[in-house]
Amino acid sequence: MSTATVTSKGQITIPATVRTSLGIEAGSRIEFVEIKNGQFMIVPIVSPIQSLKGMLRKPAIPVSIEDMNRAIATQGAKLR
Repeated sequence: MSTATVTSKGQITIPATVRTSLGIEAGSRIEFVEIKNGQFMIVPIVSPIQSLKGMLRKPAIPVSIEDMNRAIATQGAKLR
């Protein structure tokens, strides 16, 4: 069983084994869900891929697949 201590500011450090099991890392958001009176479950908040829609603008000029492949090949060649 893993344990943690609450600081005077109400903060805890989640043990590494628990973070690994939940798949959370620095910056991850978690939710506390009450399952019974006084018992809570920690649930990582996972956003669906659809939530990313609209974050980037469409390019003013469409880019073809050939142009994309050419750009990838050019950048890949620079990494060698």
